[in-house]
Amino acid sequence: MTYKYSAYHSCSVQGSDSPGSLSSLKQEGGLYQDKHLDAAIAWQGKLTTHKEELQAKNPFLQNLLSAEGVMSSDGVWRVQAFPSGKDIPSLTRAFPSNPKSLIPPEGSIKVWSDFLHVQLHPKSICIIQKYNHDGEAGRLEGFGQGESLLQEPTYLEELEDRLHFYVEECDYLQGFQVLCDLHDGFSGLGAKATELLQDEYAGRGILTWGLLPGPYTLGEPQKNFYRLFNTALGLVNIAAHSSLVCPLSLGGSLGLRPEPPVTFPHLRYDVTLPYHSSALLATALDTITVPYRLCSSSISMVHLADMLSFSGRKVVTAGASIPFPAAPGHSLPDTLAQFGGTIPCTPLSACGEPSGTRSFAQSVVLRGVDKTRQTSQISPGTSPSSPLHACTSGEEVLAQYLQQLQPGVLSSSQLLLSPCRVVPPYPRFFSSRLNQQGLILDGTHNGTAVETIPVLTTLCSSSLLHRALGRLAGELANLDLRRWASFLAAGVEQDDMEETIQELHNLAQCYKDGDSLIN
Repeated sequence: MTYKYSAYHSCSVQGSDSPGSLSSLKQEGGLYQDKHLDAAIAWQGKLTTHKEELQAKNPFLQNLLSAEGVMSSDGVWRVQAFPSGKDIPSLTRAFPSNPKSLIPPEGSIKVWSDFLHVQLHPKSICIIQKYNHDGEAGRLEGFGQGESLLQEPTYLEELEDRLHFYVEECDYLQGFQVLCDLHDGFSGLGAKATELLQDEYAGRGILTWGLLPGPYTLGEPQKNFYRLFNTALGLVNIAAHSSLVCPLSLGGSLGLRPEPPVTFPHLRYDVTLPYHSSALLATALDTITVPYRLCSSSISMVHLADMLSFSGRKVVTAGASIPFPAAPGHSLPDTLAQFGGTIPCTPLSACGEPSGTRSFAQSVVLRGVDKTRQTSQISPGTSPSSPLHACTSGEEVLAQYLQQLQPGVLSSSQLLLSPCRVVPPYPRFFSSRLNQQGLILDGTHNGTAVETIPVLTTLCSSSLLHRALGRLAGELANLDLRRWASFLAAGVEQDDMEETIQELHNLAQCYKDGDSLIN
């Protein structure tokens, strides 16, 4: 798949943790040698050298290169297994009854870099030395803390330096994708970063993806209230400076009321494991963003944002079908006709179920449908069983299906041949009913590892947000903010919270029209 060059750049910011917040990952990256460290030492006096051993990679990472696969003698790429053992299971055996046996040893997973399997450029990462990424104290917990970071010249100049380094290399800058946590202090950092981007790169697209953890318990009141405050402040402030903002989560609610996590019919995943949840959200994000990343696409980041955010609707929801429920031998018209009047998507924005709501605009991407299955093969003289079966291309089939479901809704659809690759280090949490290509079989198959899957995603401006944002504002309004003086002391004033509640109500009103309509 070919992508538009320099469409965006993502700059990682990580809280410090002494020592080794990056674990086995070098802070200066692994693509280039450090000239300063490699240079000969000119000092002629007495010299004392202190050497610290590089932290070893956890066992899960040590065999990733070999586990990704090898080219066999017949020219077919085959997935290899991890070395057998009680800690690292074989990835090619049948799906066990206990899905937790398919995860890396949790004791060896400390920070986000333990999941990383790519080389980072030295200019693509910033370390926040002021806060710890883990532990009971010194964490980046509040919106005000994150917001104040980019008011400090040190961090502001460092971020601007990295941005300019990549922007100057762009031959066509569409805009920026910003991924940040909404539930902690990174929501404030993200809000300030989007404000900076809007000021310096006016007219460019800014698409922000606000990440939220999965289910939570009522036994941690301070953590839950901080999450509520940070989420509300983040959504309002990021929406003010972004072209579009979309919450991403496997949880069921933005508010304080616990809701069960979302489910995928053909996956056995553990929502409490970042290893699993990050893989699912990354799969959805990779597919959702295809429309403005493909060279062959006529849609830019700005055009997509304009289509979805008209009338002030700058908050959108995401959904995904992972994998898209297709069966061998069935055409795309056959598969879509079986779904009836709904799109088979699991909601990924913690806004509740979309049933009983109306869409105003949507972007739909379906990938991994073979060319031979995109249309129905009708014999000459035979009447098509439905309008979908009469379509002459896969793109027409998908567009016609969306038009049938939601007449009058502004829709953009994209159909891709290439599926999503799920070889290691992707988690092995697939149902045993899936074959090697991720297609659904009638019975249990012989245990071949799933290597690719078809995926369907939606990005939608929906009246569902009238309910979700309204409830979030209502929960904030019912709280006595004076009880949480520690949060207000971190740089947020009570007037800011009251203004946020009003802005949430205003945002919710943008989605009111047609709230009672059924799709």
